[in-house]
Amino acid sequence: MIPAIAKSLRLLLVSTSVGPLGSGIGGGVELTLQNIAQEMRRRGHTIQVVAPTESVMGDIPIQGIPGNLQMMAQNLESDAPICMPGDAVLANMWEYIRTVQADYDLIVNFAFDWLPFYLTPFLTRPVAHFISMGSITQTLDQMMEQVAVRFPGTIGVYTASQAATFPFAERCRCLGSGIDLSLYEFCGEPGEALAWLGRIAPEKALEDAVAASHLTGIPLKIFGKMQDKGYWQQICWEYPQAPIEYVGFLSTKELQKELRQCQALVMTPRWVEAFGNVAIEALACGVPVIAYRRGGPAEIVRDGETGFLVEPDSIAGLVEAIKRLDEIDRYKCRQHAETEYSLDALGDRFEDWFKDILGNG
Repeated sequence: MIPAIAKSLRLLLVSTSVGPLGSGIGGGVELTLQNIAQEMRRRGHTIQVVAPTESVMGDIPIQGIPGNLQMMAQNLESDAPICMPGDAVLANMWEYIRTVQADYDLIVNFAFDWLPFYLTPFLTRPVAHFISMGSITQTLDQMMEQVAVRFPGTIGVYTASQAATFPFAERCRCLGSGIDLSLYEFCGEPGEALAWLGRIAPEKALEDAVAASHLTGIPLKIFGKMQDKGYWQQICWEYPQAPIEYVGFLSTKELQKELRQCQALVMTPRWVEAFGNVAIEALACGVPVIAYRRGGPAEIVRDGETGFLVEPDSIAGLVEAIKRLDEIDRYKCRQHAETEYSLDALGDRFEDWFKDILGNG
């Protein structure tokens, strides 16, 4: 039975199981989960996060769960079977959730995996599933669609582009993203370098940004988790003369200090990026975004106003956009972030979604 709803909700937020929160392994969903937790708590809701052990999220309460981490979904083929390691942290997290669910009004799942969707009908509390990526495997798509049909309104996504990759697109609720704008300082006079920000992994196509840096001679600062060292070494071997610097995986405070001084952020995803939190982090600093016209970034960037959208996989397009950066007013970039991507706006969208699921819409 769905519990009666008070003004203050008791929310159990369930993290991705591919790595501890704060490690960067989970990519943009880590930032989304942190921002949702922070904003919901500010609004007076009770928050508890369930995540792998060694997770950190400031002063947000976390119940750490031990176990072996799950394989990242983006590394799977479309026909891949469902696989879990022994003593899986994912299974352990959901066993814990089963035992404490009565203490909460709503379970909010951020894990992009088959098991949480499969378990949904067996739980006594409703589950809101926030899907952080586009379609990866047929088996997961089928299970998510079953939940979307049986429990209408419980599937949330970042963008329409992301939803369109699923066979149940019309059943998805687009919620966007947002960040704590107070953590990002505007910079109106950048230095020379460009920026690239993300996991160092093939689907992010860092090599395209490096090629553009090599062709223009403009330095490229690279930020993010070193996920695939072999891939990184291959890039360095192919472009030995490119003016690139790997800065590392930085905290938000340190990242924005570096990012805000860059001419632009270059986004080169080879796949359909669900959203692209890094884009709104850049805009918040006044940094224009040059992105392939693919997936979430194409819904964020205002072409010719807050950056440029480029034909997917076109290095020549990246180079041409870099040459036009002086056309962009960096103040408009910050204004765009303030208008569309504040925590207030994000909190309104998620809070309305939660209350609709619980029959309080």
